[in-house]
Amino acid sequence: MSAPTLTPGALARRRRAESWRRGWSEFRTHRSGLVGLGVLVVFVLVALLAPVLADSDGLSVTKATGGVLEAPSAQYWLGTDDNGRSVLTLLIWGSQVSLMVGLLATVISMGIGTLVGLVSGYFGGVLGQVLFRVTEWVLVLPQLVLAIVLASLFDPSLLVISAVIGVTSWPGTALLIRAQTLSVKERAYLERSRVLGAGHLHLLRRHVLPNVVPMVFANTTLTVAIAILNETTLSFLGLGDPTRVSWGSMLEDAFSVGAITTGSWWYLLPPGLCVVGVVLAFTLVGQALESVLDPRLRGRR
Repeated sequence: MSAPTLTPGALARRRRAESWRRGWSEFRTHRSGLVGLGVLVVFVLVALLAPVLADSDGLSVTKATGGVLEAPSAQYWLGTDDNGRSVLTLLIWGSQVSLMVGLLATVISMGIGTLVGLVSGYFGGVLGQVLFRVTEWVLVLPQLVLAIVLASLFDPSLLVISAVIGVTSWPGTALLIRAQTLSVKERAYLERSRVLGAGHLHLLRRHVLPNVVPMVFANTTLTVAIAILNETTLSFLGLGDPTRVSWGSMLEDAFSVGAITTGSWWYLLPPGLCVVGVVLAFTLVGQALESVLDPRLRGRR
């Protein structure tokens, strides 16, 4: 009895499933990547379960019950801030803002960078050269300085901060995608598709984009780390959303009340360690994904 013939759709799904399994098997060989992934899972769970882990009333200054900069104790595991609020509660709720801004800014950055890189690399000509020069021009501008200037022009909010970080961090992605697109465009199967009558949209959607998506995916994890660092810096400078608590705003508040000079390490150290931890975790995952998606990097661990 012959085996049943698979439909093209079923065959494509099987190939994708096999590709995911191979990728996961390769990823598991990277111990640093697994450590980073585990740390990220913990941070994401804390952010999602914030309403369960800590009462939101603990964010209110009027409902604070602790002393001013009270040291860690059985009641307040990480001490209190200058308003008597639990630092642990602030830390838990701050994870939501820091991760949300980082992810949203990364989506904006990846969207702009991928679009500009694809169009510039695929179409070339005057349009491609103009986009390439604009990308180079934005790339040489100090990203953080540009973000500070743009953020100061608008009312501070999470959406504004995310947009500012996103529109100032796309050039690196655009150049990366452009280089990959130029390479894919010269491959023989694209020329055969053109001869058979395939249009630009078909070629981009079915041939070029699938070949650059893995690189976009790997670069995303590294961009999230940069976005979280930028959000922390902007909040530390007082350009974040004043109505929301983030790790950056905690560092800014700790610095403004003199936590360093008073020895209130519990107010300064936890948010700083969280920023370092989540950035390092995203970086480790990104490096592992680069090795998985680029065979030339395999074995360099």
